[in-house]
Amino acid sequence: MSANTGSSNIGSSNTGSPSSRTGLFGRLASWSQRHRWGALLLWVVAVAAITVGSQAAGATYHNDFSLPGTDSQAAADLMEEHGSLQAGATVQIVFKNARGLSGDRAAIDGMLDEVRGLPSVADVQAPGTGSVSEDGTIGYATVTLGGSAEDVPSAHVTEIIDTAKAADGNGLQVELGGDAVRGAQEEGGGGAEGAGMLAALVILILLFGSLVAAAVPLVTALFAVGGAVGLIALASHMFTVADFTPPIMMLIGLGVGVDYALLIFYRYRHELRGGADPAAAARAALDAAGRTVFFAGCTVIIALLGLIVLGLGALQGVALAVALTVLVTMAASLTLLPALLAVFGGRIQRQVRKRGDRSRDDGWRRLATAVQRRPIPALLVAVAALLALSAPALDMRLGFADAGNDAPSTTTRQAYDLLAEGFGAGFSGPLVIVTEGPAAQLRPALEQTEGIAATTPPLPSKDGAVSTVIAFPDTAPQDEATAELVHTLRDDVLPALSQKTGADYLVGGPTAATQDFADSVSQRMPLFVAVVVGLSAVLLMVVFRSVLIPIKAALLNLLSIAAALGAVTLVFQDGRFGAQPGPVEAFIPVMIFAIVFGLSMDYEVFLVSRIHEEWERTGDPAHAVREGLAATGKVITAAAAIMIVVFAAFILSPSRMLQQFGLGLAVAVLLDAVVIRCLIVPAVMQLLGKHAWWLPAPVAKRLPRVALERPSGT
Repeated sequence: MSANTGSSNIGSSNTGSPSSRTGLFGRLASWSQRHRWGALLLWVVAVAAITVGSQAAGATYHNDFSLPGTDSQAAADLMEEHGSLQAGATVQIVFKNARGLSGDRAAIDGMLDEVRGLPSVADVQAPGTGSVSEDGTIGYATVTLGGSAEDVPSAHVTEIIDTAKAADGNGLQVELGGDAVRGAQEEGGGGAEGAGMLAALVILILLFGSLVAAAVPLVTALFAVGGAVGLIALASHMFTVADFTPPIMMLIGLGVGVDYALLIFYRYRHELRGGADPAAAARAALDAAGRTVFFAGCTVIIALLGLIVLGLGALQGVALAVALTVLVTMAASLTLLPALLAVFGGRIQRQVRKRGDRSRDDGWRRLATAVQRRPIPALLVAVAALLALSAPALDMRLGFADAGNDAPSTTTRQAYDLLAEGFGAGFSGPLVIVTEGPAAQLRPALEQTEGIAATTPPLPSKDGAVSTVIAFPDTAPQDEATAELVHTLRDDVLPALSQKTGADYLVGGPTAATQDFADSVSQRMPLFVAVVVGLSAVLLMVVFRSVLIPIKAALLNLLSIAAALGAVTLVFQDGRFGAQPGPVEAFIPVMIFAIVFGLSMDYEVFLVSRIHEEWERTGDPAHAVREGLAATGKVITAAAAIMIVVFAAFILSPSRMLQQFGLGLAVAVLLDAVVIRCLIVPAVMQLLGKHAWWLPAPVAKRLPRVALERPSGT
C-alpha cells in the first residue's frame, strides 16, 4: 500500500512544517484567516438577514401524514371527494356531572350554539342518543371542522376551546379532545436547548481549562443552528415541513455542531503544542480533522436524504431540514471556526503553552493494553451487554402518541379519560369504514366481529354516493389488539363481505392511519438500512483500503443503534422509570438510524485513521491500536460527552417525541464512544491483526486512492 493511504490525525507532530503540502481544507482555513473579520462579518450578516427574513415571512409549518397507496389515505380521499362530514377533523366536547347532565341541558345547548358560529366549524352534533353514558353522567358533543387537523388554524381551535370551557362550573366539567385540540396545546422546548448548551460549556471548560477556548466550538455551533433554523422557516413556504422540526434541528445542530468544531479545535491545540504558530496550526487542523468532519457530515446527509426516498411524507421535510442543519454546521466548522481561531489564536496559544503537552493520555494506552491482553473476554462481555440491551427492540410497537399519553392535567387527557370511563376504552380511537357500494350488510358484519364494541348506522355523504360506518373497538387505540383488529378487518372480514356484495370497503380514520404509517416504516426500513450501510461501507473501503474494517464498522454501528432502540422501547413502550407506556413514535427508528449511523462513522474514522497511520508507519498492529486509542480516546470521549448531555437534555422536554429522540441518541452515542470505541474496536483490531488491512488485489486495482487526511511529512 502506498503511504498516501495513511491518515495523519492527532498523533502527528510535523503537520505544521513548511514542507507540508496544504490541501483544500487547509487553503480554506488560510482564506478564512487572512479575511478573518470579513468572514466573521459575512456570517453575522448572513445569520442576521436569515433571521430577520424568516421572522418577517413567518413559518408555515405543516404536518403531512398522508400515505398514498394505503387504505386509510384512500378512505380519506374518498370521503373528501364526496363531501362526507367524516372527512373533516372533529373535536369532542365532553361533559360530566356526577349528579347527571339533565340539569345542565340549557347551559350546554347555549354554549353549543355559540360554537356553531365560530370560524372553521362545519357542524355540531349535540349530546343525544348514543352520546350519553348509561348512567347519564357523561356525554359528548361532536364538532366537525372544515378541514383536517393540520389545515385548521390553531387560533380557531383555541377559540372553540375557550368558548366550551366557559360553560365549566357549578358541578359541570367540560373537557375537549381531538387531534386539533392536541395540536393547539403548543408544547414549549422546556429549556432543553439552554440546559444542553450550559452542560456543553461546562465540559469544554473542564477539557480546555479556558473560557475562551471552550466558547469557540460552542459559538460556531450556535451560528450554524441559528442560520439553519431561519433557512428552514423560509423553506417551509416551499416545502412541507412538520411543526416539530425546529426542536429536532436544534437538538441535532447543537450536538453535531459542537462535536465537529471540537474535533478540529482539538487538533488545532495539538499543533500549537507541537510548536506551530496559530496560522499554521489552523491550516494543519483543517487539512487533517477537517476532512474527517467533511466525511462524517456527508455520511449523515446521505443517510438523511435516504429518508426522502422512503416516501414517508411526514419524514421528508424533517429529513431535509436536519440534512440542511448538518450542512450548515459543517460549513461553519470549515469557514467560521478558522476565522475565530485567527482572532483568538494568540490567547489560546498562550494558554496551551502554559498547560504544557498533555496530548497523550497514558490511561487510554493502559486501557488498550488491558483489552489487548484479553481481547476475547472483553469482546464477549461488551457484545453480550449490547445484545441484552437490544433485546427489547424485538418487541417494539410503532405508532403515535395520542391523548392517552398527554399530561394528566391537560384537557385532552381529561377528555380521553372521561370518554373511556363513559363509553369504553376504544371510544377515542374509532375505525372509519368507507364504501361506495351498498352499506346495508356492513354494520351487521362489523358487529359480529370480535373486538368491536359498537357501531354507528351508515352515514351517507352529501352526494349520497359514499357511506361511512364508524366502529368502536373494545380496546384502546394504542393496544396491540386494536392493531390486530385493523388487520383482521382488512384481511378477513371485509374481503369476505366484498365477495357477497360486490362492494369495496376501506378502513380509515386516525387509528388505522397510524397503523398504516407504522407498517410502511417497518416494510421500507430494511431497504433503507441496506442502502445506507452499503454506501457507507464502500466509502470506508475506499478510504482505508480494507474489506474487514467497513464490515466491522457497519456491524458495530448497527449494534449500537439496536441497543439504543432497545433502551427507548424499555423506557417508553414498557413504561420503565416512570414514563407513560405507549408505542414508540413511528419515525423514531429511521431518524435515529440515519443520524447515529453518520455520527458513529465520525468516531470510527477519527479512531481508525489514527490506527491506520501507526500501522503504515510501524507495521505493528498491536502498537497501532494502542497509540490510536491513546491519541484519540480523550477527544472522542469529550465530544461524545457533549453530545450526550445535549441530547439527554431533551428528555426533560414536555414532548414525548423529543423525549424518545433525545434518549435514543444519547444512549447510542454513549454506547458507541465508551463500549464500542474503547472496548470492542481494540479487541477486534487485536484479533484481526494485520489482516484488518487486507484488500484483494483485483479490488485494490479498481479502487481510487483517497487520503482522508493529509499524510504527514510530504
